[in-house]
Amino acid sequence: MCVSGEAGGERSTSGSERIPLYAADPAVRRRRVVSGLVGAVLVGAAFGGLAGLLGGQVVGLVVGGVVALPVAALVLTNARRQVHLEGTTVLVRTWGTRRIDLVTASRIDLLVTDVRGSRTVSLLVNAGGRGGAVKIDVAVYAGTGGRELGVLALRRLADAVVNNLEAGGVVFSELLVAQLRAEARGDAAADRPLYRLASAAPTGRFAQRFSMDAVSRFVAGLER
Repeated sequence: MCVSGEAGGERSTSGSERIPLYAADPAVRRRRVVSGLVGAVLVGAAFGGLAGLLGGQVVGLVVGGVVALPVAALVLTNARRQVHLEGTTVLVRTWGTRRIDLVTASRIDLLVTDVRGSRTVSLLVNAGGRGGAVKIDVAVYAGTGGRELGVLALRRLADAVVNNLEAGGVVFSELLVAQLRAEARGDAAADRPLYRLASAAPTGRFAQRFSMDAVSRFVAGLER
């Protein structure tokens, strides 16, 4: 199993250590940006071509631009997205910065998404009100391998959510600690809690949300 490594966190202006919570390396990000932009151009060209046949060249160019530009903007936004943990606060950066406190978040869910055979296990944190939500990817699996957040990030994330009693943070903290224990024992991917949860999600569904009760039962059944 290939587990992503993690460089030391950087220091924020407040002095707190800032831990990255994203695992994709720069080369993967660049490939995704290039393929996404190419896809945006192709989609825009297809719609523009159809519109051009009906309304002429100018109409085709306008329609192609209207279709391609939002797709390209979405690709660039996703490419710029970075998620860091600073104390108990998650910082989400794209064109601006959003802050979500894991201790006061109103809801935390475990989400498994399945895209082309690659399953991503995430914590979906809802801040409530206008705070919005953030998806924190903790592991990505494909077949018997994949990528996971490093030990430091998982440990700090577990420490950050443990005091959120309203959203069941203790349960999610125990899940992450169990993952750390499995890694420390040298367990194979198939024996690690996050992999087992990813495998438990039904096939044929893009996203599967696990309720806190379901996660609680799963954690209760893990070996200590």
